[in-house]
Amino acid sequence: MAQITASAVKELREQTNISMMECKKALEEADGDKAAAIKLLRERGMAIANKKASRETNEGLIVTAGDGTICSLVEVNCETDFVARNETFRTFADSLARRAAETDDPIAESVRDEVTAMVTEVGENIVVRRNTRFALDGSGLVTSYIHLGNTIGVLIEVGCEKAETATQDAFKEVVRDLTLHIAACSPSYLTSDEIPSDVIESEREIYANQMKDKPAEILDKIVDGKIKKFYSDVCFVDQAFVKDPDKSISGLLAEAGRELDDTLTIRRFVRYQIGE
Repeated sequence: MAQITASAVKELREQTNISMMECKKALEEADGDKAAAIKLLRERGMAIANKKASRETNEGLIVTAGDGTICSLVEVNCETDFVARNETFRTFADSLARRAAETDDPIAESVRDEVTAMVTEVGENIVVRRNTRFALDGSGLVTSYIHLGNTIGVLIEVGCEKAETATQDAFKEVVRDLTLHIAACSPSYLTSDEIPSDVIESEREIYANQMKDKPAEILDKIVDGKIKKFYSDVCFVDQAFVKDPDKSISGLLAEAGRELDDTLTIRRFVRYQIGE
């Protein structure tokens, strides 16, 4: 039988992210053949992963990677807060964020082997639930914000008409404030145009039933007013700015645009929250 050195075990661990003990055992069974040992570990890892796949994953991390022109957001779930706080799991999640910054496609399938290895190492079910990437289109900024111990994450693209605006600290501060607002207020849509017609009709029906005792000639006006309030609750640009409720988000953008002598536009955003 081949002699299994500590360096060989360490090398296999670095390549597979599986515990030293399991790596040594696999190398011994494979008579020192690293490729055969990796195959054994993958086979065992898959078996472990399959056993744990039915367990609920309500904990985890929201992570991000990017440089201002390309940015990703990833949700990685595990079973317990203990694992979510583990540095190995955090490092693994960060590596997935970097992978997600390279593609617009879901990464769960392409990182299946890495997930399997991590399941084996930490002993819990792990799920790469979702990922999003924004690549800047034109002048502006793509950025992210992570809140509350990596349980909430925000990704946003804000555009401007002048390239030099994107380099200004005042512009970057506005974008930062927008991410904080999204994290705190959780808008469902960017504008009212994005709300599906069936959602609006359902809301109108609810309000009409609530106000059915009102005179018919004023009922529509009351319902219209409630729909406007509904927009201010769920539409990003219509919400009251969390740091200054007397100002709407659209008002904030207009004010910042005047100060910067430019027109600012929120192009898109996404908000993740663990377990939602």
